[in-house]
Amino acid sequence: MIHEEDLEQKAVISWSLYFPELKWLYAVPNGAFLAGNKIQRAKQMKRLKAQGLKTGVSDLFLPVAREGYHGMYIEMKRRKGGVVSDDQKEFLDDMIKEGYRCVVANGCEEAIRYISDYMDLKVRW
Repeated sequence: MIHEEDLEQKAVISWSLYFPELKWLYAVPNGAFLAGNKIQRAKQMKRLKAQGLKTGVSDLFLPVAREGYHGMYIEMKRRKGGVVSDDQKEFLDDMIKEGYRCVVANGCEEAIRYISDYMDLKVRW
């Protein structure tokens, strides 16, 4: 099943491939949908949590220092109706305190604007 948020995030990653300075922009698969029945998903989730999966971690991370920040976290939401969970709010608040630029992007265009501004990319709309 493809979700609108997934398509928006894919569009950001596809766009980023045109900019060498964005080569380390990467996805954090904490929101991945697991396959299988309820028991299989529970086993997969237990294994992933043991490997370090944390709920609330933002969808994208750009490990490039700019503007006094250590890097940039991007929480992707669909263009309309996306909701930031309490875990996501906590993560973003904590990362801001640690010196990271954190944004919630409603759709790919908003994410691209945030990244472009942060990296001072000359992007034509």
